[in-house]
Amino acid sequence: MNSHNAMVLLLDLALILAFGQVLGMLARRLDQPAVIGEIVAGVLVGPTLFDGRIAATLFPTEVRPMLSALATIGVALFMFLVGLELDRRAVLAQGRVVVLVSAGSLLVPFGLGVVLALWLGQSHPVSGVRFVLFMGTAMAVTAFPVLARILVDRGMDRLRVGRLALASAAVGDVVAWILLAAIVASGGTWQLVLVVPYVVIMVTVVPRLLRHGTGPRRLAVILVGVLLSGGLTEWMGLHFIFGAFLLGVVVPRDLRTEAGTRIGPLATLLLPVYFVVAGFQVNLAGLGATGLTELGLIILVAVGGKFAGVYTAARVSRLDARSAATLATLMNTRGLTELVLLTIGLQVGLLDIGLYSLMVAMAVFTTVLSGPLLRVFSPASRIQHDVTETQLTERLP
Repeated sequence: MNSHNAMVLLLDLALILAFGQVLGMLARRLDQPAVIGEIVAGVLVGPTLFDGRIAATLFPTEVRPMLSALATIGVALFMFLVGLELDRRAVLAQGRVVVLVSAGSLLVPFGLGVVLALWLGQSHPVSGVRFVLFMGTAMAVTAFPVLARILVDRGMDRLRVGRLALASAAVGDVVAWILLAAIVASGGTWQLVLVVPYVVIMVTVVPRLLRHGTGPRRLAVILVGVLLSGGLTEWMGLHFIFGAFLLGVVVPRDLRTEAGTRIGPLATLLLPVYFVVAGFQVNLAGLGATGLTELGLIILVAVGGKFAGVYTAARVSRLDARSAATLATLMNTRGLTELVLLTIGLQVGLLDIGLYSLMVAMAVFTTVLSGPLLRVFSPASRIQHDVTETQLTERLP
């Protein structure tokens, strides 16, 4: 790297971080997760505005590979944190209700996504079984980390509906990632036979290795583990995010807080770079009547399918109508998790640029929609009442 490229790279990083922070704060002022502002920041520097002249001027071609490398590390660390936050005990504690809600949140939007894919395949240069399955999976996913942040910000993390949403989203996302792994790996490489021994080693041996060292040394062990596990799954024909995610899942429970505290700031620093790199491929300019129609149907299927599936399952599980609607709204949050999935689809050729752009817009819209709907179904006064009632119940013998 020559001195000019180094200078441009450093200036670009400073610009990305500053712009992401500004739009993140603006999003919070609008009662939205900060990640929405950061994703929008990435879209705004892409080709949507001014025919891509902003991106071409600020992010010249010669520095984009370096930004992509940093973005790869950022999303790998993010997926490690997602795995880290997966609370298996919380899932088991909710039992039958979690199974029903998770099934509803997956099956209905997946089925509608499959039907939508068959229609979209007529106007986009993408088709085949893998595309259809991918679209179904994309409609079924929930953004577990963004959901957790929303619950904490709104004081809903101690409510039954909040805990149920987290547990159901965790189960649903694990199933979605497994489906995505199968779709991505369906191209077939001989290395896939190593997936089973890899998983066995990750579950039995790696947790012991992660206990070695303290402080900076343990941080180094974890970082090496994330990069090595991600590299291995990429080599085996899966995607590197699966290796990073699995490492987070197998971290011993007593080490999770320390690991999250140490890795979290680094992931937060690099994720805005990922949003910008992803935004280079998003072009919403000149959608036209056809594009707007497709976007409307995508949003309708995404929101309607998830809401109907979760609401019905919740009512079958004997939740009251308001709690069921709140749960369905929370499970409609897609955010960054959806963006990661869509980027994989674009990379492996399951989406074209036009469809990728429409799906990114859907991910942003469905997450933004959660705020206004929650104010309707779970106003602040009711949340405060429910929290107090929960605290009193928990104190009873």
